[in-house]
Amino acid sequence: MAIHGLSHLTLIVADLDRMEEIVVRVLRGRRIYESGGKEFSLSRERFYLIGDGEPKDETEGIWLAVMQGESLPTKSYNHIAFSVDDAEIDRALAVVTELGLEIKPPRPRVAGEGHSLYFYDHDNHLFELHSGSLAMRLQRYQSG
Repeated sequence: MAIHGLSHLTLIVADLDRMEEIVVRVLRGRRIYESGGKEFSLSRERFYLIGDGEPKDETEGIWLAVMQGESLPTKSYNHIAFSVDDAEIDRALAVVTELGLEIKPPRPRVAGEGHSLYFYDHDNHLFELHSGSLAMRLQRYQSG
């Protein structure tokens, strides 16, 4: 079996509209599908594309599926991290604050591994916007 990359992420949320505000305003996603009254999967769902720039076609970007259902019962450190530029973190922080979302303090970091904004949505999913890369982190950790 060859894995070619990440296909999509699916999150279960209690309120599709409330989650859409986070996806559009914080993650700068755009809705590309809504099931409406149809249920092809387990429940009502919406698909979004997360990504910068103008896509070459309507399916280019990170595919995020959001399905209606029960929220996670508790918060944890399990999270989804999106790669962003440093400047994007301040913009996103302002929106996250405006939306009244819970901000989780970042873990202690060493210089050179990037900056992060952690926040929970209304359904206890933890998101991270991170300005570093795996290469940066490995280089920093190897240098001691």
